[in-house]
Amino acid sequence: MTVEMAQDPYTFPPGSLPLPFQRLRHHGILLNASEQRELASRMEKKQMKEFMTMYSRLVQRCFDDCVNDFTTKSLVSREESCVLRCVDKHLKSSARLGERFQEQNAAMMQGGQLPGR
Repeated sequence: MTVEMAQDPYTFPPGSLPLPFQRLRHHGILLNASEQRELASRMEKKQMKEFMTMYSRLVQRCFDDCVNDFTTKSLVSREESCVLRCVDKHLKSSARLGERFQEQNAAMMQGGQLPGR
């Protein structure tokens, strides 16, 4: 089995459009290659911004919950283990949430439903 590789990272081989593009096509909206690149670029930027916001919130929350001894320049062992547990807990819950979202999205796509309808 061979996989077709596109020259342009935003040009997709036939039958392999990402989900947002499939939804647009489902509604009769067709994008040319330039529009696909623009949309993909905007989506990447938005995803990066969302990731950075999530990361920033995680750092702030774990810091606020775990770090309270400012008499030393490094974390004491209790603080360090608290931060590790905090980050681990949030990463696991985020991964689980992502899995559930993907499952529901796949089920909706199979049923021909769009989210929010």
